Parts: sequence; C-alpha cells; structure tokens
Amino acid sequence: MSVALTRRGLLAGIAGAAGIAATAGAAAWAGGLLRFDPALVAPDSTLVARVEAARRRTGSATVLATLTPRPVTLDLGGPTVQTWGYADTAPGPLIRARAGDLIRAEVVNHLPTATSVHWHGIALRNDMDGVPGLTQRPIAPGARHTYEFTAPDPGTYFYHPHSGVQLDRALYGVLVVDDPAEPGGYDNEWIVVLDDWVDGTGRTPDQVLASLQTMGGMDMGGMDMGGMHMGGGMAMGGMETMTSPLLGGAGDVVYPHYLINGRVPAAPAVLTAKPRQRLRIRIVNAASDTAFRIALGGHRLTVTHTDGFPVTPVVTDALLLGMGERCDVTVELSDGVFPLVAAAEGKAGQALAIVRTGSGTRPAPTVRPTELDRQVLLTGTLRATDAVRLAERDPDRVHRLVLGGAMMPYRWTINGATFAHSAPTLVRHGERIRLQLVNRTSMFHPMHLHGHTFAVAGTGVRKDTVIVLPNQSVAVDLDATNPGRWMIHCHNIYHAETGMMTTLAYQQ
Repeated sequence: MSVALTRRGLLAGIAGAAGIAATAGAAAWAGGLLRFDPALVAPDSTLVARVEAARRRTGSATVLATLTPRPVTLDLGGPTVQTWGYADTAPGPLIRARAGDLIRAEVVNHLPTATSVHWHGIALRNDMDGVPGLTQRPIAPGARHTYEFTAPDPGTYFYHPHSGVQLDRALYGVLVVDDPAEPGGYDNEWIVVLDDWVDGTGRTPDQVLASLQTMGGMDMGGMDMGGMHMGGGMAMGGMETMTSPLLGGAGDVVYPHYLINGRVPAAPAVLTAKPRQRLRIRIVNAASDTAFRIALGGHRLTVTHTDGFPVTPVVTDALLLGMGERCDVTVELSDGVFPLVAAAEGKAGQALAIVRTGSGTRPAPTVRPTELDRQVLLTGTLRATDAVRLAERDPDRVHRLVLGGAMMPYRWTINGATFAHSAPTLVRHGERIRLQLVNRTSMFHPMHLHGHTFAVAGTGVRKDTVIVLPNQSVAVDLDATNPGRWMIHCHNIYHAETGMMTTLAYQQ
C-alpha cells in the first residue's frame, strides 16, 4: 500500500510508507527500499549499475570523505550565529578527486531532523543522487549513510542537502574533480563560495519559508518599514521591489548578510599572492535566493569553464551567476590590494573578499569596483569548446516545461502543477532530448537538471544550471545516457520547495 506524500514532506526527509502522488507509476517504501512502477527505470536497477560500471577507470583511486551535519556556532567575521553545518566553518570540507576516481562519502547525521546530500552537477549513478523519496531513504537523526559513485567529468561542483530548505544554512561544500590531462597554465588557485545568509539572525530558513507562504510572498522578518516588517521582495501593494535590469524579478528574501567563504564584508577572506601570477578562481554560487554580479577591482576576468565544462575563453569585466551555477576564471594579478566583490543582483548589499599582492590599505566593505558596471557576462551566452560540444543530432523527443507561479499566493509550478501533482518528463535510454524551458513569470529562474549536463541551444555551452529570464525561453539538448529518475527544478530553494520541480524519468 502507498500513502500520498506531499512534496514538502518528501524533501524534508520524512520516513514512512510513502508514494509519489500523480506521477507515472507509484513508488512505495518496502523493506527499507523504494519500489517503482516496473515501466520506469528504478534507482537500484541493473541498468543503473551497468552504466556506473562503465564509468570506472583502471587505476583510479578511491577518495574517502566523512560529512557530519550537526548544529554549529559560526563566526561570520563579527556576527556569530547558531546554524547547521558540516564543519565549524562555511563552506564545509573540500572534497577533491580526479576524473574517474571513486568517491566514498559517509554521512553521519547529528541533526535533529532527517537530511540528505545531493552532489550538484555530477553525472553520477541515480541511487547516489541524494533525493529522499526519489533515490534513497532520508538519513534519519543519528543514522549513517554512505554515498559511493564515480566522478566521471572534471570540473567545479558542490554538495548540499536536498531536504527542505536546509541549503539556506551552512550545509554546503565544494567538490573539485581535477582533469589529469589538463595542462594547468596557472600559478595559484582560489575557491570562492558565494552565499546569502539569514540563519541565526532572528529567523531560520524554515521560518522564512513559512512567512512567504502565509503572507503571500512577504517575508515578514525582513525590512523594518515603520514598524511593519517587510520582505520577500514585496511592497504592501504587492509589487515586486527587488528587481534587476538584467534579470527582472531578482528574489523573494531580504538577507542581512552576503558572504564569500563564510565571511561578511567587514572581515573578508583574503588571498595572498604575488604580482603577475596567473590565478585560477573557481566560483560557486551556493546561495538560496540570490544571484551575484562578480568583479575583481582593477582586473578583467577570462572565463574558461562554466558548470564544470570548458568554454571558448571570453574576457569580461564582470559576470553574473545564478543560484547553483559555477564558473572558473583566470586573471593575471597586478601589484596591490584589490576587492573581489559579489554584489547581490537586484538587492541591497554585497559580499567581499580581498586579493593582496603588495602593499596598500584594505578596501572599505562597501567598495564598488567600476568593473561591476561595465561588461557583464551571463554564462548561458558562452560557447562550448569542440572537445565537449554535443554532436549534431535531431531530438528524438521535445518536452515543453512552462514555468509558472506568483508571489500571492506563494506557489510555483511547472506545466501548471506543483511537484506533488506533476507528471514526469519521460525519456528512453540513448535518446536525444530537447527541453524547452518557458518562463511565464516576472522572475528569473535558474533551472537545474540532476545527473546530466545539457547544451544550451544557440551556443552549445554545456551546463547543468541555466538562467531563464522572465517571459523568455531557453531550449537545451541532452543525451539520455544516465538512467534513473532525476529532478528538474528551480535552484531558488524557496521556489523549488513550493512546487517548481518535476522529474525526468527513464522508461524501460
């Protein structure tokens, strides 16, 4: 017997007898395992195991990691907050492997609630994707769970829960997969993680979500307007107030802090290097509701990779990253002290870090490099290198995914349905699939597909997360070569949690 499970309960990791409502085939807990309609490929199918075995490489190493999600006290560089994290710092532990290595990560849950770990951007085996209720049982408080998978593609990735709004705490970390054949060509490397921060400042992410839902898009713990606390990007008349000329509606949540590597601008993280060194910066936007416009004062950036895959290099003054996107850039450093600024797009506030190669005073927390207001690049406009470009091929199937919803009531949909009532997007192994992402809302949506990368139509750039602007469409092509059941969702965690999510399901 299966019992209907709401999407919020499913992603919050509530254990029990459960099924996924209104999908092509029910799923049920039986003997501690998920069982699916036999017409669909299940996460523990022999096909999933066979594809994983083909990824294994002779002589590859096994990379061991232990993650211990738990309540922690974080010093953000002045503000001290009570939150949940994988370590006493944010981001959590760096996991580093080479392409083809086996990653074995044990998760020991010391949280007061169930959790999970999703390996964002990795084309891994389906039963290790970390989505409770779809690919695994939730990891209960006090329980352990081991993720074991091959990391097939080099690049910059990250990991985080796929349980409720837990991402909007300190539960995130970076996974770097190195390319053994990469020539390098840089002298130093810096991993930069961007975040918007609310937890422990008088609100928790769950309270923010409840406020958005009960107040119809107004996060009442946000701005103080004459005694009336307003937030969620909404004024009293219901008009969007957090807007961007590049993105349109730019967010729903007012955050008190924006962070780079867990630090507020008043006490920024500092990279010490030498003049004329060539620096590679791996940038991850781990935020939950905020896109960032990024620039390094006094320098131009050469973009070399996005979402792990190489692109034809492009030089720009600044770049814009939506939630879940990653970008690698190189820069030849000048002599002095320079601000790396990540301005919260369409919002008030910014994150700051410092690059120091010589003498000079530290820039003020509010410094705004002129580069932020010059050429700004969106990663979807980049072009793939020939080595990673998808072969020309007509799609076997075309699926249209219409993004809908509104702030009042706070409800977000794909094809008119929230996740609990959505039908899966069906594919077969070996097909070329085209997804037409059509945005019918006034807000931008960074759409993320699990377990695959796709090619953005018109540019061929390989990505797993792409910004879809208001009232515009983006077509992406993918090869269905990683069987199982996979999430497609907006990486605004509050949009996903209230419905903008569906599944890509392989048929037998």
